[in-house]
Amino acid sequence: MSDAGTSPTSPAVPGPMRVLGLRGAAGLGMGSMLGAGVFAVWAPAAEAAGSLLLAAVAVAALVAVCNALSTAALAARHPSAGGVYAYGRAEVSPAAGYLAGLGFVIGKTASLAAMGLVIGAYAWPGREALVATVALVIAWLVNARGVTRTAFVASVLAGVVVTALAVFVVTAWTQPAADAVPAASGAGEWWQPLLQVGAGAGVVFFAFAGYARVATLGEEVREPERTIPRAVSLAIGAVLLVYVAVAAALMHRPGVAAVAASDAPVAELVRGTAIPVAAVSVVAVLAAFGAMVGLAAGVGRTAMAMAREDDLPRFMARQGATGVPWIAEGVVVLVAIGLAWWGNLTLALSMSAFSVCVYYAVANYAALKAFSRKGDPAPRRARWIARAGLVGCVALALSLPVGAAVFSIVLALVALAVRWLLGWLRRTRAALRRREG
Repeated sequence: MSDAGTSPTSPAVPGPMRVLGLRGAAGLGMGSMLGAGVFAVWAPAAEAAGSLLLAAVAVAALVAVCNALSTAALAARHPSAGGVYAYGRAEVSPAAGYLAGLGFVIGKTASLAAMGLVIGAYAWPGREALVATVALVIAWLVNARGVTRTAFVASVLAGVVVTALAVFVVTAWTQPAADAVPAASGAGEWWQPLLQVGAGAGVVFFAFAGYARVATLGEEVREPERTIPRAVSLAIGAVLLVYVAVAAALMHRPGVAAVAASDAPVAELVRGTAIPVAAVSVVAVLAAFGAMVGLAAGVGRTAMAMAREDDLPRFMARQGATGVPWIAEGVVVLVAIGLAWWGNLTLALSMSAFSVCVYYAVANYAALKAFSRKGDPAPRRARWIARAGLVGCVALALSLPVGAAVFSIVLALVALAVRWLLGWLRRTRAALRRREG
């Protein structure tokens, strides 16, 4: 079995250039996470979890940390492009890698559509799909300049977003607290609060999922064995602090009920203060665009790795002069534009969360298999972390809306059919050439 970053059928395909350090890789991860839900997830999460919103954030963070640790350990062992697609192929089987690749590509393509729609909702209400199209094309052009430019943009935007959120949070805490009225009743059977927390955590998990971006950079960072684990830990730790601060501030003002009823809950932090609500809209657009830039690059690299292994059409493995798989990223952007025009924000968010849970379930299973081999140097706690991450991903996936899960599965089945068809065509052509020869 070949490593995921190479293929015996394509030894001449060059890899991307190793130009990123710790700061750039961590900046990409933070930019992807901060824009992947911090301005969008709180309303549905508060509606689902009610007064247990902070507990939902804690559960989502716990699952995210388990996933991050397992993914970082695998990235150190397999420093190649493709993320969990590569790890699944190397540690489990090509089928497991393909399942992870599908989860990542489907989930992150849906995320791109969601980020575009968020930008449209804040920048030009009523013309969300049009604005999403323009933003997605610009993100593709930024990425085409090379991954160093991508890292710079994402790092700058992450810094701006964190600074602005800090101002919004401090402003909220200077205002009187809202009445403690939950958005959803906690009365009922003993398991009702567990369902509330699970449903809320499934939504909030979307906001943590961007750190997968770092794991796809195995061929573009210097010293990937050290840089990727440190970058993942740094990014998720910093973003966790931001999310806890924002969630606590929202619980204080405007309160859970108002958050659940708001289309722009973070704006409620500053409503009625000296800070204009328009400032929140500007920061939301910057955050969503920063996430879009990083996500488009990450999906493109996973698609490139899959194309190298003939799991996607071979032309998607081509790279430009800067080493960027611009064709793969362009195809992903086109699909995201189609979703933005055809679907809606709720569907895109739910599809992304479900598909990413599948992606990380494969990651944790691959880590568990790797760490359980006789003589493996991984400590015992690494196996327990992988088990916890696997169970957590399955639980969160089951907590999400059934419709999004069904639609994601249908897309995966279509992709499987296309993969089988491409393989059948290759085998048929090879058989014909042998007969002619």
